[in-house]
Amino acid sequence: MSATSSPAIVAGPQVDGTDRVFTPEALALLADLHRRFEPRRRELLAARTERQRRIDAGDRLDFLEETRAIREDDSWQVRPAPADLADRRVEITGPTEPKMAVNALNSGAKVWLADLEDANTPHWSNVVGGQVVLQDAARGTLEHTSADGRTYRLREDGDWAVIVTRPRGWHLDERNVTVDGEPVSASLVDAALYVLHNTQALLDRGSGPYLYLAKLESHLEARLWDEAITAMEEAAGIPVGTVRVTVLIETIPAAFEMDEIIYELREHLTGLNAGRWDYLFSLIKVFRSAGPSMILPDRAEVTMAVPFMRAYAQALVRTCHRRGAHAIGGMSAFIPNRRNPEVTATALDKVRADKEREAGDGFDGSWVAHPDLVELCAEVFSHAFEGGRIDQLHRTRDDVEVDADDLLDIASVDGAITHQGVRTNVAVGVEYLAAWLGGLGAVAINDLMEDAATAEISRAQLWQWVHADVELDDGSRVDQTLVRNVLEEEVTRLVDLSPDEATAGRVREAARLFEVVALDDSFVDFLTLPAYELIDRPGG
Repeated sequence: MSATSSPAIVAGPQVDGTDRVFTPEALALLADLHRRFEPRRRELLAARTERQRRIDAGDRLDFLEETRAIREDDSWQVRPAPADLADRRVEITGPTEPKMAVNALNSGAKVWLADLEDANTPHWSNVVGGQVVLQDAARGTLEHTSADGRTYRLREDGDWAVIVTRPRGWHLDERNVTVDGEPVSASLVDAALYVLHNTQALLDRGSGPYLYLAKLESHLEARLWDEAITAMEEAAGIPVGTVRVTVLIETIPAAFEMDEIIYELREHLTGLNAGRWDYLFSLIKVFRSAGPSMILPDRAEVTMAVPFMRAYAQALVRTCHRRGAHAIGGMSAFIPNRRNPEVTATALDKVRADKEREAGDGFDGSWVAHPDLVELCAEVFSHAFEGGRIDQLHRTRDDVEVDADDLLDIASVDGAITHQGVRTNVAVGVEYLAAWLGGLGAVAINDLMEDAATAEISRAQLWQWVHADVELDDGSRVDQTLVRNVLEEEVTRLVDLSPDEATAGRVREAARLFEVVALDDSFVDFLTLPAYELIDRPGG
């Protein structure tokens, strides 16, 4: 067999489900996809770096002149959504862990975002196990027995949430799968395995292979996804357009290219999602060195009601509905606590206000992070929809006019940078990273659901505050000494709370990593890149 036709190689250890997931057909497909698309992926990642270099040198983000004709052409739209994706008023997110998957599918939500990305961790057992869960879910056979003997099964009436799987972003490699000695794109691994193994089972029960696409930064990256998905469809023997996608607009560069992203994926796209937490992280990251006018206050002060976030959300609704695509709202971080009625009441009030704002803006549905929030979200959107509608596509929001100044209006955000804001960023970052290193990608901390995006905000804010020599509300400065002192105190607290030495060890390891990504002279693009180097390795 020649090098150009040899299949992909599984370099990771044998774990439950490896042979079921990495079949000869799957390995051949991954090899073909890698050889066809890896050079372009590398070019596009290099283009991200070059754009950041220009911004650091003083360039300003704006809408692209070369794609003006696409934006101004009113004649094109996306294809209608398939029947089981037409109603998206409530979507529940969560990792592909068996118990949580069963609960999500049974929750009454219209959609389950099966997350292989920010709510997951790329431990090899999770990568493989997540695909096994998706295979069983697609076939309606998923069940789980917990350590206490309790069994979780799918509801017998078959009224399960529609599965929409979120692969990892273009920036991530899957080092446990190689082609010609190179790691394969994690995006291609996650998406191709899902499409290849589950399309027919999904079609047989009236659904289809649906994806959420994360972390895009340009329409050219959307074009790469479109071409790769078409190749997957050809390999699966299904018509082009069978795979349907929703794109998260969760980076500030993508906010300037929403029309173009929809256009590139128009044969596959059904909607856009306002990925608010990654969007905030992206904004901090991109403008980390742009001076005082681009520095945000404490994270708690930056809500969806601030002007630049309002502009982003309303522009997304207008763009989607003009093109016949769904606009899906983001996730409020507040979650109920079944052991604390007061916390639950507060969470319900805050989530209700968040969803009412989204429904009022014209969104067609939104995300929740907990089954106890499904009914509330469905109620809010059902009440907002007119005359029994299942969406708000008729609300084209022609009244919305958003320009570059609106999207970049950081200076108008009120709020202070405080000692508590510094401490919260340190505490959330370390506690989340410790859980991530232990295999958990979505973690409840202080009654908020935290995932990789919120941890990224925590460390990116600290990096920016330190490097900008920001003044706190009491007149003192945010410097490395302050952050390290707070870090030491929080590590001591978290170690004392650890139930065993293994957990305490992960806290200490997380603290060392957090110090690097928050304080190093160079800014690491994604904290999951160095974190990935700390978890299981091939052959081990």
